[in-house]
Amino acid sequence: MKQTLLNKINTKQITVGVVGLGYVGLPLAVEKAKAGYKTIGFDIQSHKAEKVNQGINYIGDVVDSELKDLVANGMLSATTDFSFVKDVDFIAIAVPTPLDEYQQPDISYVRDSTAQVAQYIKKGSMVVLESTTYPGTTEELMLPILEEGSGLKCGEDFYLAFSPERVDPGNLIYQTKNTPKVVGGVGKDATEVIAAMYRNVLEGEVFEASSPRVAEMEKILENTYRNINIGLINELAMLCHKMDINIWEVIEAAKTKPFGFTPFYPGPGLGGHCIPLDPYYLSWKAREYSFHTSMIEASMMVNDRMPEYTVERAGKILNRFKKALNGAKVLILGVAYKGDIDDYRESPAIKVIAEFEKAGSEVQYYDPFVSEYREKGRQMQGLPELTAEIIQNSDIVVITTNHTKGIDYNFVQKNAKYIFDTKNAMKDILNRENIELL
Repeated sequence: MKQTLLNKINTKQITVGVVGLGYVGLPLAVEKAKAGYKTIGFDIQSHKAEKVNQGINYIGDVVDSELKDLVANGMLSATTDFSFVKDVDFIAIAVPTPLDEYQQPDISYVRDSTAQVAQYIKKGSMVVLESTTYPGTTEELMLPILEEGSGLKCGEDFYLAFSPERVDPGNLIYQTKNTPKVVGGVGKDATEVIAAMYRNVLEGEVFEASSPRVAEMEKILENTYRNINIGLINELAMLCHKMDINIWEVIEAAKTKPFGFTPFYPGPGLGGHCIPLDPYYLSWKAREYSFHTSMIEASMMVNDRMPEYTVERAGKILNRFKKALNGAKVLILGVAYKGDIDDYRESPAIKVIAEFEKAGSEVQYYDPFVSEYREKGRQMQGLPELTAEIIQNSDIVVITTNHTKGIDYNFVQKNAKYIFDTKNAMKDILNRENIELL
């Protein structure tokens, strides 16, 4: 089976399937198709499949013209019908792995997608999980479902691996095509074959891990590393405020050291599809081994508190003007979780808005990339434009996303009563009389 698949990979006789056509899945499907492999995208949301089949792009990291051409040339299509899995040889599962209401991993999307795939996979198939999850998911959850549902034997009839996504929306340098990949298969043959498949598609290095568990833990390490360091810098930001020290200048000074220091920056909390969630996967799994991830949990507590701290600081600013949070008119600039993208998953700005509303504030937001958002069944509409009148009528402007496009910060500074800049977005503004940094 191994040599047959390697030959089919090298001669582009593999048909690819990608389950989940979101921020991870659609860019991956596009790259597979661009590399010369006929690709079928699967998604339970019919509107996504319809858009792909019409050549309509909805993901920032995908080039509109490339998607349209691939669809027109018959290299890429999409469906909600999982029976077409029978026609594919390589299946990548890239579905959401959110947290449930108890802050525990919700692996229902992975489980359900695996069960769907299991009904239709054939001998000689390769199955890869790309969704971020806890160590053990591939072998403990997916493998039994695939074997039971298909009647096939892993390692003999099909290969299974974990290869974590490394998507950074809006990154102009590293995208799906050139970001290094990690592959950990169930057995050496699975790792070798699936790594070969990625090497034929991507430009970045492919690192072969000894097992899925290593690859799963590696992904958790990447984002827990960031979580802990951001937690450290957020805690130092709070201390520096009390000590009347500019944390942003401290970071700039520390950055001059050419070794042993990596800069991280404070903010109103953590957002995105990985960094706020991954440590919870690990701490949850660690309890199975009677182990408490004390350092990780401490950083999570600091980061989780930042939206509330942001509102507390804004309240103290308002007090200087004899204004209470209750009834204050608050203008939020930016609800995307990072600058210059339209992704608001787990965005701390949305949590900041909720905290302001809980305090009785009247909140409006403007984001040039996010015209509206839905959170827990609620839809909030953004302002269509940022006018002088809107800024002037706000008691405080709070910057929660560092957009470099679509917002004129000089214009904001000239018209605002006071600005609380949690992202140092206004670092180039010379007149700082009405600006306070986190």
